[in-house]
Amino acid sequence: MDLIVKSKVKSAVPDMNVASDVPDALNKKVLELLDQAAKRAKLNGRRTLQAKDL
Repeated sequence: MDLIVKSKVKSAVPDMNVASDVPDALNKKVLELLDQAAKRAKLNGRRTLQAKDL
């Protein structure tokens, strides 16, 4: 599942070139972060992901 939009990554750092593997690596990190946050929410007895879980 891709959550990261490649063109948005490039626009976030306009003074830099962005290698083609950066969006995929960023997507992987975001998915890992969300997985950890979901586990934290479940451990706290919630089914709602909140910012504090991140």
